[in-house]
Amino acid sequence: MRVLFISDIHGVPSTLEAALSAGDALGFDKIALLGDLLYHGPRNGVPNFYDPVKVAALLNARKDRIVAVRGNCDAEVDQMMLDFPITADYQVLEAGEETFFLTHGHLFNEFRLPPLGMGTVLAYGHTHVPELKTLDCGLKIFNPGSVSLPKGGSSRSFGYFDGKNLYHYTI
Repeated sequence: MRVLFISDIHGVPSTLEAALSAGDALGFDKIALLGDLLYHGPRNGVPNFYDPVKVAALLNARKDRIVAVRGNCDAEVDQMMLDFPITADYQVLEAGEETFFLTHGHLFNEFRLPPLGMGTVLAYGHTHVPELKTLDCGLKIFNPGSVSLPKGGSSRSFGYFDGKNLYHYTI
């Protein structure tokens, strides 16, 4: 199973479209949305080209391939705009030999690990910084970064799992 990882869209459709287009070219079976989909959040300025209604339409068009988790900027009103659930704090996704524990990162992350036995890869966003590493315990940490509001000197990015390996792609 091939998985496209997208996090921290924060209501910007142009960069979401770029990530989805690149994902279409790569080919994927599922889209893992790691939270903060529509709202830019009170700590971020309003991003250029902010249009959460268009983001919702882009995502709803692919609802049958989406597995999503709630970010710290996602609210019940966001769920009203989306045709797929986003209220879970985490989801487990099996893809080939990997089991992904999907979360946003504000509750579970490499410093606050989820319950043991819940996956071989902890995939989360929240920091807006792409990352791929393996902890001493053997757990892989994967952060696709942010498609619209990169931080820490990183570029706009998304993640991809080809069925065997994890990758970062710059938009």
